[in-house]
Amino acid sequence: MAAPAHPATPPAPAPDLAALRALLDGEHAAIRDLCRTWLSDPANAPRPDLPMQEHRAQVLAWAEELADAGQTARGFPRAYGGEGQVGGAIAGFETLAFGDLSLLVKCGVQFGLFGGAVLHLGTRKHHERYLADIAALRLPGCFAMTESGHGSNVQQLATTATYDAATGEFVVATPDDAARKDYIGNAARDGRMAAVFAQLIVGGEERGVHALLVPLRDADGATLPGIRIEDCGAKLGLDGVDNGRIWFDEVRVPRDNLLDRYASVDEDGVYTSPIASSTKRFFTMLGTLIQGRVSVCGASISATKVALAIAVRHAESRRQFGPPGAPEVVLMDYRTHQRRLLPALAKVYALHFAQEDLVARLHHVFTSDAELDREKRELETLAAGLKAVATWHATATIQECREACGGMGYLKGNRFAALKADTDVFTTFEGDNTVLLQLAAKNLLTDFRDQLGELDPLGTAGFYAKQGFETVAERSAMREVLTRLADDLLPGRDDQADLTSRDVQLELLRWRADHVKSGVARRLKGGIDAGREPFDVLIDCQDHLIAAARAYVDCVVLEAFAAKIGQCADPGSRALLDRVCDLYALSTIEADRGWFQEHGRLSSTRSKAVIKAVNTLCGALRPHATALVEAFGVPEASLGDAAAVAEAKA
Repeated sequence: MAAPAHPATPPAPAPDLAALRALLDGEHAAIRDLCRTWLSDPANAPRPDLPMQEHRAQVLAWAEELADAGQTARGFPRAYGGEGQVGGAIAGFETLAFGDLSLLVKCGVQFGLFGGAVLHLGTRKHHERYLADIAALRLPGCFAMTESGHGSNVQQLATTATYDAATGEFVVATPDDAARKDYIGNAARDGRMAAVFAQLIVGGEERGVHALLVPLRDADGATLPGIRIEDCGAKLGLDGVDNGRIWFDEVRVPRDNLLDRYASVDEDGVYTSPIASSTKRFFTMLGTLIQGRVSVCGASISATKVALAIAVRHAESRRQFGPPGAPEVVLMDYRTHQRRLLPALAKVYALHFAQEDLVARLHHVFTSDAELDREKRELETLAAGLKAVATWHATATIQECREACGGMGYLKGNRFAALKADTDVFTTFEGDNTVLLQLAAKNLLTDFRDQLGELDPLGTAGFYAKQGFETVAERSAMREVLTRLADDLLPGRDDQADLTSRDVQLELLRWRADHVKSGVARRLKGGIDAGREPFDVLIDCQDHLIAAARAYVDCVVLEAFAAKIGQCADPGSRALLDRVCDLYALSTIEADRGWFQEHGRLSSTRSKAVIKAVNTLCGALRPHATALVEAFGVPEASLGDAAAVAEAKA
């Protein structure tokens, strides 16, 4: 282990802890505090020792308690027992993630996914009939989209809903086991109704995937005729959530059970939709459900905060080794330990502020009456990219924190077992991260194409629209565009640049994002211009697409962090956050030093300087590690026993 390191520069000024927490809590601080108060009750502390069935019963009881207190309906309209607060609902959800994550997911399924499907895909008749009961948890429900044979590729779901004009009913059927609804939360035990996504067939014609409400159980909990449900059983984590599989054997539901905001079927079996394109209609429907993805992103950030709070507490109390004849030194004084925890802590701050911006955009889109196609696409891009980066960061950081706590972190009572197991699935639900980054990259390339007007550099067919440059004027215009790109994207090295300058940090990350994006656009266009199949070209470029999306997210996150610092009124907190932002930016650049060197932006000397700068910042921030995690406001009941055990050993 390395000797304790001392900062080469003075430590950052001490912050006003209350001001720092207020900045983090934002406009919904009161909602966050209500949730903290509930989590602080010992009766509501995480229970990792419960057997699965008892855990499920406890989670349902907790959810009912929260519903009775009105803490689960904030995102619903006031007319149906809610408060119409999209941002407030997500703030409460994020804070709930400090506690038992099975409860979090249970609430997400009931109020976010099932309730959200009824709210956003249904119309007034569905809202009046169901929303109040969903908000009060009198109608437990499921979001039945995923099938055993299809997860990410929702357009190819195989469950069918065929309209029978003679009876005015839809007949919902599972054609084979690959089409069974799989991993459906609330299905195995508690759900009484499901929002089922199925291929709609009207008059013998397939109309694509639509959602219908299908009853599963009666008021006494007995499974209804034609419904078969199987418990998924024990999982890697989240055993308090009753995931199940569902089969439908020619189950009939009334015509009004079709969630018909974007398409309807009249009594005679005439299908109509305000959106002519079936593809646009499908993606419009899915786009309204983006709140779940945003919520998972915020929850993963909160879980990472818990892990860091536990690990920093342990590092401040656990002593090990030291100079000969002198007392042992606390772990946090070692540069290696600082390196393990502080860059990850800086990234959590950065992700927190980026998530805050994302929620604000979501609220704007959801509450605006205007047509916001571009804003919706930007929201989808940011939500997909940020969710992927935040959940992967949670997985990596929780593991690092567990290791940083040694054997103490391996004890179940110290929460890392549950944090690791329960958040692991975050990387694949609400969208597999790799698929989401490809979605983000596709949207970025679409925006890139739009910026060039009709001069489409992507040349896609199927994935992107192929566009030639036949006239002299078009070829001349394209040369001008490419010349501008070359001038913008190939500046000299930053050998004289101040690495602690925010402008320099932003410029480096922006340049990388633009360079990678334009590079993958050229590859896609070149492959298709050469006559290759578009799908084959896309497969060859997938790694490049992922790199473009990651570079975009890094840039957006830094921009959000930098903007937030200017809003901090407390000078001490502002100065501290400025250092934390430096650490995020430079540790991000450090992680990709090879790329910056390969592309001529950093010399080997400046690349080494980045390492030194990160070390210096770790030393400067070391005295404030405790304050930085205390500002999260994680309730004591959510921190496990690691700190107490470490103090007893000290």
